[in-house]
Amino acid sequence: MEFTSGGTSSGGGGAGGPAGSGNDPEGSDAQRRKKRYHRHTANQIQRLEAMFKECPHPDEKQRLQLSRELSLAPRQIKFWFQNRRTQMKAQHERADNCALRSENDRIRCENIAIREALKNVICPSCGGAPVTEDSYFDEHKLRMENAQLKEELDRVSSIAAKYIGRPISQLPPVQPIHLSSLDLSMGSFGGHHSLGGAVGPSLDLDLLPGSSSSSHMPPSLPFQPIGLSDMDKSLMTDIASNAIEELLRLLQTNEPLWMKSTNDGRDVLNLENYERIFPRANSHLKNPNVRIEASRSSGVVIMNALSLVDMFMDSTKWTELFPTIVSSSKTLEVISSGMLGSHSGSLQLMYEELQVLSPLVSTREFYIIRYCQQIEQGLWAIVNVSHEIPQVDQQHRCHRLPSGCLIQDMPNGYSKVTWVEHIEIEDKAPIHLLYRDLIHSGLAFGAERWLATLQRMCERLACLMVSGSSTRDLGGVIPSPEGKRSMMKLAQRMVNNFCTSISTSNSNRWTTLSGVNEVGVRVTVHKSTEPGQPNGLVLSAATTFWLAVSPENVFNFFKDERTRSQWDVLSNGNPVQEVAHIANGSHPGNCISVLRAFNTSQNNMLILQESCVDSSGSLVVYCPVDLPAINIAMSGEDPSYIPLLPSGFTICPDGRHDNHQAGDGASTSSSSTSTRSTGGSLITVAFQILVSSLPSAKLNLESVTTVNNLIGTTVQQIKAALNCPSSS
Repeated sequence: MEFTSGGTSSGGGGAGGPAGSGNDPEGSDAQRRKKRYHRHTANQIQRLEAMFKECPHPDEKQRLQLSRELSLAPRQIKFWFQNRRTQMKAQHERADNCALRSENDRIRCENIAIREALKNVICPSCGGAPVTEDSYFDEHKLRMENAQLKEELDRVSSIAAKYIGRPISQLPPVQPIHLSSLDLSMGSFGGHHSLGGAVGPSLDLDLLPGSSSSSHMPPSLPFQPIGLSDMDKSLMTDIASNAIEELLRLLQTNEPLWMKSTNDGRDVLNLENYERIFPRANSHLKNPNVRIEASRSSGVVIMNALSLVDMFMDSTKWTELFPTIVSSSKTLEVISSGMLGSHSGSLQLMYEELQVLSPLVSTREFYIIRYCQQIEQGLWAIVNVSHEIPQVDQQHRCHRLPSGCLIQDMPNGYSKVTWVEHIEIEDKAPIHLLYRDLIHSGLAFGAERWLATLQRMCERLACLMVSGSSTRDLGGVIPSPEGKRSMMKLAQRMVNNFCTSISTSNSNRWTTLSGVNEVGVRVTVHKSTEPGQPNGLVLSAATTFWLAVSPENVFNFFKDERTRSQWDVLSNGNPVQEVAHIANGSHPGNCISVLRAFNTSQNNMLILQESCVDSSGSLVVYCPVDLPAINIAMSGEDPSYIPLLPSGFTICPDGRHDNHQAGDGASTSSSSTSTRSTGGSLITVAFQILVSSLPSAKLNLESVTTVNNLIGTTVQQIKAALNCPSSS
């Protein structure tokens, strides 16, 4: 169809030709105002199409010839060719777009298929992900890593040589660097003390069972792969699938599974409804000595969900994330590695040992199946459930029912975590009277403690990753962000060492000495040969006592450097000054301090201290470190070989205000994260002492007597400072 305006139409068959138009002036005016359409005949269109194929762009002479042949105006010829060229261009573009769209869809389908194939591909020889890089680049990469390691070794050697005053080549291999020993005098600081010069009757190490050089894993733990059959793996997969379904019900359902306590608003698991909804054939509840601990808690964590999942599915990172709860953890078998990048479908057989930081509370050992599943975009569930291994002799008192957490991604790098702990436990040995209320309340190993620790540690990691530094926080002493991170790593290693030293793990067998209080002092000894610890024979001593003072007030008393002289026996009453301060979280009590004592003969010694506090309890850990070692850390250099022998305190609520929980429900923790201030406090005092720099040395009686008196005097001074009677 051709559109023309205001012109005369030529050629036969055109509608509204010029004939008769002059007889009707009014009609002629109306036709001029009206747009007119002209439809070409079939012969005209055929001739124009033939000409278009020969010449899409005719010149003026060709247009005039066509107008004469077809009885059309030259202007009509011109418009027709313009329209035809536009139409042809649009047809070509549509064809090109269709072809490109089809090719794009084909490539997208191939891309999806390749990515799905890569998720499931495994190496036939090792079962892991195959190496796709060229062998030349692999070798080049290894050479570069080798060169970097050599540079790192040279740097550490130069640091060590500067630190100890002679070349590293003169030292025996794999020996830790030593600090000068401190005399156990009233002018030195608690924690890293040498008793090598003491003279007294020699004690054989066998008199103190547990004098083992191993300090982390129980001897019965299988370090080699167990060698599970395909049937075992299939069974574990079924167990994990059922467990995660149960966990999601426990996480997302309130009534009738969970009831609110009328006393404090905490959730209580309705055991009757639970057994009805999740019936089990081999229930241990038929045993009258078996009881249930169930808890649920939720809160916001300053870490994105995928990072949390990655840390939870790595046994090493898991232990580092919960040093106050997990004394040891190891992946025994990876049944499925899951989807690359999300861990969805990852299934592992693990061993873990959980602790309360006191020698009075036995650890809990579990062989568990840990399974991760991505529920939807930004939402993961991780379940832990106990599993009996025929190849391993298990005589554990604890059975973990489906427990774990739901991790929901939130904006700005935060996550919402909902945690459930559900455990059957048989108390074969009586729980110590001091900890009975705390453990029976579900707070000792409950979800609230897990979540509170996770929130505190994620805040600490966030502070560690911040590149900027505040002069107010650092007091101008630590010069750089690298120095801040190095100090934080050193302090974290100190806290981890302290938690290990007071654990009741199988590797720490405690012997009770009489005196101090009704609990007595528990001691254990081990040979220290690991880098980052003083080399020799180390004596650990600890006791726990109760005070009718809130945990918050006890923590503030220990943390405040102005009151330190009231409990630090070895400071001889001398005041201390904080010379460096690093914030570790939003709570002002979570921080690292470097303290300097006045009026002492140990002017080259400083005290490194970290205090940690959350709703489940608190820690104050400290260790004397000499000035050159502190300077190494503050300058941003690697602090891994600075030897530490920390001492300190743990403070937790006594749980007595939770005695109302009973009977038909399992007491739990709520989502509240405020520090409990009601009730009294359970305080554990722990010292570590370097008895001798020779690992083959014998423990002498005078060393034991000295540390017994040291702890006794410390406890008495704490009670006096807090106005508590000595008999409490």
